Amino acid sequence: MTSSPHIAHFFVTALQQRCSIVTNTDNGQSVIIDGGGDSDRIIQWIDSGIGSPDDEIGTYDGERKVVALINTHAHFDHSGHIPYLKQHYSLEWWLHQDDFFLQSLAQESGRRWGFSLPEPAKAENTWEHGEVHTFAGMDFEIIHTPGHTLGGCCLRLIVDDGPDHLFAGDTLFQGSIGRTDLPNSGGDLDLLLRMIRERLWPLEEDTIVHPGHGPLTTIGQEKQTNPFLNDGFRGRGAWL
Repeated sequence: MTSSPHIAHFFVTALQQRCSIVTNTDNGQSVIIDGGGDSDRIIQWIDSGIGSPDDEIGTYDGERKVVALINTHAHFDHSGHIPYLKQHYSLEWWLHQDDFFLQSLAQESGRRWGFSLPEPAKAENTWEHGEVHTFAGMDFEIIHTPGHTLGGCCLRLIVDDGPDHLFAGDTLFQGSIGRTDLPNSGGDLDLLLRMIRERLWPLEEDTIVHPGHGPLTTIGQEKQTNPFLNDGFRGRGAWL
């Protein structure tokens, strides 16, 4: 059984990408989701308690041990500092295989936006839609939602004593969706909308959505108010 976790959010890089550190409060083991930047700051907080996250859900005052690095997708702002985190914590990395090519371009893509990044990390592990993987004693369902990128996934943390948490990457935002016009990403607006309707809307309405950028929302709120899914809006979406 997975009890309500502690979730710390760090908004990293000039693009304010959400990096989430999810800690099992029963054992102190932690998972880093989308380690795209500011790795020194994140490591200092995890290892030494120096500094503080930008936002957090729940409470936990114990020590943390990082046991997994996992990603929603491979745009550079979500994966650019994975090499530093892999090296520091001596861990393998998880990413959907359909984003492996995009990941190989992370350094080049970041340079176009004015970011200096290390050689792109290579994922040792991948997953498929519908699988459930256990990290740090917590169960994450893999929901493949291509459309923003070919391998984009939402990661549903299954919680027994409260609402589930959906780490949505850049699939779904509060009042928006991910862009589908970015190079080398396999963007497809119609596919993205279909994946949201088919694979996210069936989730419980109180599921807390942690987008890759911007404020938190819920599945219920977006089903009712998101203009891309309700009003036929056909703009380019938001963020990276």
